[in-house]
Amino acid sequence: MDLRTEFMDIHSKHQGQKCLRFACNTCPYVHNVTRKVNYRKYPKLKEVDDVLGGAAAWENVDSTAETCPKCEHPRAYFMQIQTRSADEPMTTFYKCCNAQCGHRWRD
Repeated sequence: MDLRTEFMDIHSKHQGQKCLRFACNTCPYVHNVTRKVNYRKYPKLKEVDDVLGGAAAWENVDSTAETCPKCEHPRAYFMQIQTRSADEPMTTFYKCCNAQCGHRWRD
């Protein structure tokens, strides 16, 4: 199952009453929940830095003349990653070269 599964409140023909349905967003799997649900737990989303490879991903990157929008430092580290489909342009991620700032943004 994909992590993007979800519970849906629906009116089901299951014993003629309202029930919760567990449905996967990536396949047609559906399961009626027959027991009482005491709590719901939602998965924690990863930080953007973890997805990009953590702090180690920024160790050997180049810098460019891009002004930091937070501290106005004139240089920033950058890396380009294909985050969308292949026919879309790559996304450029920046990190301020100022050690006291370290602000991150994308273009």
